[in-house]
Amino acid sequence: MRGEELRKRALLARALVRTTIARYQTNPEVNPRSLKFRKNIHGKPEVDWQHSDDWNPPPLHFNLSHTSSLIACGVTLDSQIGIDVEEKQRKTKNNILAFARRYFSCYEVELLTAISDLEVQRQEFIKLWTLKEAYVKALGRGFSGAPFKTFAIQFRATKTGNLHPSGNLKFMASEIVVESFDDSTILTSNWQFALLELAGSHYAAICTEMDGTPGKYKAPIKLTVWKTIPLLEDKCVSGTDAVVAIGGLT
Repeated sequence: MRGEELRKRALLARALVRTTIARYQTNPEVNPRSLKFRKNIHGKPEVDWQHSDDWNPPPLHFNLSHTSSLIACGVTLDSQIGIDVEEKQRKTKNNILAFARRYFSCYEVELLTAISDLEVQRQEFIKLWTLKEAYVKALGRGFSGAPFKTFAIQFRATKTGNLHPSGNLKFMASEIVVESFDDSTILTSNWQFALLELAGSHYAAICTEMDGTPGKYKAPIKLTVWKTIPLLEDKCVSGTDAVVAIGGLT
């Protein structure tokens, strides 16, 4: 049964990718079923566009994530993207703090340790994990190329510019940034994050790369969310109760 579930999920993921990319590609003659894919040296999937003399493929980037009940596909133009979704009721086999000490930075462990309510602590852990996964996937290096301990996710209140003392995302309009301990060339200002709650049951984190040109205006993320059931339903749910912004988007 497990194998059958995995095969079904893989088929749905492929259908979702083709349906989503077809919405943004500019050549109506390209059939979504004809799209081909390849992996970079770290295993991140990308579209293998077939070039021709009279057509240049769009600069689309995509990324996938899935749980047992949800598949998410993020698409961007001209920028790398990483996306991760996690169930809010996700369980961990180990103690949250023990697990965090193994994978998270000291800064993040301190944030979690300061939260006395165990359920709030668990929710904040899942949010951090989701954001870290999205960042690693945006880098396109894989987990071994960007271990979780080599960077920290930080939350900054947008009005004061100060780090929030508790890290609880629920109570602030926040900018989400990343501090890399391993590679100084990965600048905080090069990445933008969005943290969302989907349908009250999942967290979704999106990380995109910005234009790093010095002095260029940092535009907020323009995010459109669609609910898609391949061949059955495809509707925009941005601005509805199905999508709640928690942090980022600045």
